[in-house]
Amino acid sequence: MARRPKRPEHDNHERWMVSYADFITLLFAFFVVMYGISSVNEGKYKVFGAAINKAFGTKSSATEGGAVRLTEEEIYFKSLVDRRDARLAELQRKQNERMQNLARNLNESMASFVKSGQMNVSQTGRGVELEINASALFNQGEADIQPEAKKTLADAAKVLADNEFAIEVEGHTDNVPIGTVKFPSNWELSSARASSVVRLFIDQGIAAKRLKAVGSADNHPVLANDTPEGRARNRRVTITVLNPEPEAEPAPQPSSGQE
Repeated sequence: MARRPKRPEHDNHERWMVSYADFITLLFAFFVVMYGISSVNEGKYKVFGAAINKAFGTKSSATEGGAVRLTEEEIYFKSLVDRRDARLAELQRKQNERMQNLARNLNESMASFVKSGQMNVSQTGRGVELEINASALFNQGEADIQPEAKKTLADAAKVLADNEFAIEVEGHTDNVPIGTVKFPSNWELSSARASSVVRLFIDQGIAAKRLKAVGSADNHPVLANDTPEGRARNRRVTITVLNPEPEAEPAPQPSSGQE
């Protein structure tokens, strides 16, 4: 029986389409994934960009006709920031006014001592400072307030009692060592003098929690200690009514928007 002849096999020239289809499918899936992980919330992005631009003083990139174009959410957030800044500025203005009034009242109540050069009232970056020459308050080498000086400090206490600001009393000496049994060094003398003034203020009705006594010895001279006049000027007590700490106010937060 004769064998049937085999038909010759033809090459399949369309097999490449299978591989091509697989490649296109994978490429499509790749771009879908890349788009998915790179998509951002446009509203949040604009608010964030506006906040960064405001902080660094730059203009928004979204402009139309040369004018900055803001979304409703950006306009609302900006209004919150502006209102907060206005409140803080008004609060600072009122506090500065109160400190100026305090300095004026101290100058008026201590006018005779200010004119005699025994006392000086000034407004510094820390607050209102009342500087008193130690010779007007204490005998040499002592920390007990002289009777005639107690009335002066009592008058100052009446002015200081009208507010709630913190008060720092700091004692200063010249660089001449003291070395007594009661005061082994100028540290003890300056601290004791500051404490004496603090105790008198408490007796005059100033709340103890507002007061702080500091002894600085001869570490903060205002003049050189190489002359009798300079040493006399450095022996002093400074009473500083401290500027209040600015009230902390949380920064406005933009709305969460849609995820």
